[in-house]
Amino acid sequence: MPVQRITKPLIKQWYALHTRSHHEKIVRAELTAKGVENFLPSIVEMHRWKDREKLVESPVFPGYVFVRISKLGEEVLRVVRTTGAVKLLGGASGIEPIPDIEIEGLQKLIETKMPFLTQACLSAGDRVKVKRGPLRHVEGTLVRVNENQGRLVLAIEMLSRAVAVEVNLRDIEVLRPPSFYRARLIA
Repeated sequence: MPVQRITKPLIKQWYALHTRSHHEKIVRAELTAKGVENFLPSIVEMHRWKDREKLVESPVFPGYVFVRISKLGEEVLRVVRTTGAVKLLGGASGIEPIPDIEIEGLQKLIETKMPFLTQACLSAGDRVKVKRGPLRHVEGTLVRVNENQGRLVLAIEMLSRAVAVEVNLRDIEVLRPPSFYRARLIA
């Protein structure tokens, strides 16, 4: 009697693919050409330079493209061998899927074309850097967030003293959360 193989249906899930800086669109195009389902959430923003203004498509999550694949080795390899791809996100136990409901919610938000702001999950103690304005390139420690006004209080250490200044949430980027420092002290 012939032995029958029982095969499980391939379950496709969403994963976050980390890309090289400014390679999101290149990765998206190559994945699409390979027939891999992908999603690059992006918004159209007005960028201003000294001499001109231009509408530019910007990724909502710079450095990431979402892919819907099975966990099969060959499919994972096809994705990570894409030009500009760095790695699929996960932990010690392997790549970690993103719940479908989260991606579906993000897709619906993008489809509505409603204006929205993206911001890092901020908490007191985070090291941040000011991206624009008169304090551009200044680093400090987040003291508190005033979400009603879209502003935060930032402690900047100078000459062994700290000064507090209010900065717009849109004008900062998170450098390292406090857990980064704790992990390094323990290691």
